[in-house]
Amino acid sequence: MAYLLLPFAFRHYEHQQALGVLPMVTQTANGMAGDPFNIGLVGTQRQVVGVMHKAGWFPADPVTLRTSIEIIGSVLLDRAYADAPVSPLFFEGRKQDLAFEKAIGRSADRRMHVRFWQALRKGREGRPVWLGAATLDSGVGFSHYTGEVTHAIAPDIDAMRDTLSTQLAETELITETYEVSGIGPTLFGRNGEGDRYWTDGEITVSVIAVDGETGTNPPAVLSKPPLIDLKDRAWQTVMTPN
Repeated sequence: MAYLLLPFAFRHYEHQQALGVLPMVTQTANGMAGDPFNIGLVGTQRQVVGVMHKAGWFPADPVTLRTSIEIIGSVLLDRAYADAPVSPLFFEGRKQDLAFEKAIGRSADRRMHVRFWQALRKGREGRPVWLGAATLDSGVGFSHYTGEVTHAIAPDIDAMRDTLSTQLAETELITETYEVSGIGPTLFGRNGEGDRYWTDGEITVSVIAVDGETGTNPPAVLSKPPLIDLKDRAWQTVMTPN
């Protein structure tokens, strides 16, 4: 029951049913599992860019020789690089549509970043639905799988999800939030670089106000099924230190 039935019991898409058939984890260029989805936005691309900008996040530069040299210089010389590039990940065979980051400190070795893909052209609200993988780069190290120099992510990806959701709400451009199932509760996940992560498996979706309207802080929170609420409470009990 634990391995076969409970994962299906924890799946819920009542607020965005069309997401139920989609994979909830990204892939690397060589087909390995990448970062899981943990954040979502509802709105046009212009609205997504606008709310992320107001929340203090910068669009990430594309990966080129110049930007690769610049990010190395930022780390080695402790020099600011607010729009440092992020490596490509893939969802349904396509690279991220949008990528944003927010620096922590001066250099690019520690930063918050998120990649977004348009998952649905029209969701329940009649606007595009974007799924994102938000993580915190905790430093520069070596890939556990390839040995290449890369960023390592902090393992608590729920904390990064909650941080970004809070920052989006503070823009007062979000009207409501709700949860849908991601990859499910995971204690020993590994991304494409071999970095460990854990998550309660939920995706927090924020609905951006339509043009000419404003949201609230905090935005309205839609209810989730009682079983999911019970699972989240049990997860918090497991993850909270004694």
